[in-house]
Amino acid sequence: MARIDDISDYLIAPDPDAPRLTRAVTGTDQNGQKIDLNVVEERPLTIFLNSQEIVTAMTIGDYPEYLALGFLRNQGMLRTDDVITGVDYDDELDTVVVRTDTQTTYEEKLKKKTRTSGCAVGTVFGDMMEGLAGVTLPAMPVKTSDLYALAARINRTPSLYLEAGAIHGTVLCQGARPLVYMEDVGRHNAVDKIAGWMLSEGVDAADKTLYTTGRLTSEMVIKTALMGIPVLASRSGFTAWGVEIAQQVGLTLIGRMKGQRFVCLAGEERLVRDVDPSTVADDPRKSGRKGIG
Repeated sequence: MARIDDISDYLIAPDPDAPRLTRAVTGTDQNGQKIDLNVVEERPLTIFLNSQEIVTAMTIGDYPEYLALGFLRNQGMLRTDDVITGVDYDDELDTVVVRTDTQTTYEEKLKKKTRTSGCAVGTVFGDMMEGLAGVTLPAMPVKTSDLYALAARINRTPSLYLEAGAIHGTVLCQGARPLVYMEDVGRHNAVDKIAGWMLSEGVDAADKTLYTTGRLTSEMVIKTALMGIPVLASRSGFTAWGVEIAQQVGLTLIGRMKGQRFVCLAGEERLVRDVDPSTVADDPRKSGRKGIG
């Protein structure tokens, strides 16, 4: 599948050529032949909220300020009425300190931390569930032509996934246009970077779609709902609890998007089927690192 090299209309696009994100290594293939390839870097990032150390996440290291902001917001540690006075990143210490106008402590919250099915970071899962109370997402119509256009565009965009694999991607979209494309070793890190960018830029979520490479688990659904995004789509599959939560909060949930095919398990009434799937180029690939997913 051909790659699309024009990324000019992205607000943030992947930079697969950034030297700090990958490392060249040498190995051997199945025939015993020498092979050189780039592999994705992992490095720790410790996030502080004021003077309280919150978590150390393994990340590829790009956009640390957005990752910290998004993580804290998605965990409920930053409330909507909190005033952020600074976000300070130290690349020598691999730390980010998010500062607010009032001091907060989260020892009790951290005691409830539960390791979930996500990568890299355990989350304060109970607090995230509590944050869903009263959440009702806007009933945004979703054109299937937009879904097909997004999948085709995103899957062909140059990325670390296409360059080195072993990474997840998440893309904030509006209509048929992908806006912000984040990648990381953990799919939740990629989502948190987008949440942090939206918080930093004051971006409205009501007309947005989130496209992710990862499984549509309960935590992915919860994070999307807490961000106020009404549509979540993926090339991957679902978990039953993720589907149940999506139905409860009014999230349109679409998975197994490959070529002409997709499955909608929540929000079918919001789909606008404005294109015949038979007119869409199918994706014959069953596996392999040739597209996002």
